[in-house]
Amino acid sequence: MTHYDAIVLGAGAAGMMAAIEAGRRGRQVLLVDHANSPGEKIRISGGGRCNFTNTNATVETARERFLSQNPRFALSALSRYTPADFIKLVDRHTIAHHEKTLGQLFCDGSALEIINMLMTELKRARVTVALSTSLEAVEKTEDGFAVRLSSGRVTCERLVIATGGKSIPKMGATGLGYKIAEQFGLAVTQTRPALVPLTFEPGALEKLKPMAGISTDAVVGHGRTRFEEALLFTHRGLSGPAILQISSYWREGDAIVVDLLPGGDAMDLLREARAKTPRLAIQTVLAQHLPKRLAQMLGDELDLPGMVGDFSDKKLEKVATFIKGWTLKPVGSEGYRTAEVTLGGIDTRELDAKTFETRKVPGLYFIGEVVDVTGWLGGYNFQWAWASGWAAGQAI
Repeated sequence: MTHYDAIVLGAGAAGMMAAIEAGRRGRQVLLVDHANSPGEKIRISGGGRCNFTNTNATVETARERFLSQNPRFALSALSRYTPADFIKLVDRHTIAHHEKTLGQLFCDGSALEIINMLMTELKRARVTVALSTSLEAVEKTEDGFAVRLSSGRVTCERLVIATGGKSIPKMGATGLGYKIAEQFGLAVTQTRPALVPLTFEPGALEKLKPMAGISTDAVVGHGRTRFEEALLFTHRGLSGPAILQISSYWREGDAIVVDLLPGGDAMDLLREARAKTPRLAIQTVLAQHLPKRLAQMLGDELDLPGMVGDFSDKKLEKVATFIKGWTLKPVGSEGYRTAEVTLGGIDTRELDAKTFETRKVPGLYFIGEVVDVTGWLGGYNFQWAWASGWAAGQAI
């Protein structure tokens, strides 16, 4: 039976980083994954170009941009391993990259460059990598853990769970980490799909479906939270960055509010139209600022026939209020099938914020998406994976 200093379950972003750092420190490490290839979520991220970090994913923004029952939990790891640290690693491997928008960094080429970089670092750190290998059982022993894999039985002093959440099951997500937590009596907060498109009831969907494929800039809000990014109409409802962002805050039964003229004064635009183009219908006026099909649908919803030149200020105010505060009530989301991440996870009260070791079970660690820390869209969750993996790698 082979013995390791540490076994890391999950060859995703967090798991690979933890294994690399532990290996660099001279630990004998086994990295295990049931998939045939490492870093499957890395491979598909960013449209295949991997949005590998965000320059704003720092300790200064963590309380706002990382969701958790304990917003302070992420601060330690994010302060010790920053976006600049990961960028240095990328640059050492001469991977060309660029900033797209809002601090989001992407590879100029393929996401496979990031995976190959990590695999190279694993090799340099002398980490043993076992792919196409599933976990069958794990138990605590006097000296650590006994782990039964599909390839045989191994033992270790420290066991790191980096198995991710439930999102995108076609990529192999299983929720295994939560089962291991339950086995060892650790609390898990409620989990739900996050960064996910929202869906609507049949009546509302009938109106939205003809808009499928249309994208427009918008501010989408829920409560006091607002995101100004693109909104995309789909056959199932609404998607696009603004919707994915707000989905982490939205709950069933709640409405979302959409401002379709972000940064614009709708009343000023409408008054100008009334003065300069008085013979236009309101749909035509709106089409000067919005996609034509969307303007037609909104005009139909408003049901204000006639020419804009005949509209009173009261009618214009009705139009302006509608356009700046279009209120919609989703009935659900597309679920884990398309969710980029899982909201919730291992209760942070169970973990040491510096090392990610569980307080109840010495030698057992949880990192990455499986923990109750979820970042905004745009590289924040990768930075959490790098930072939490790095931190655990210094401790195991």
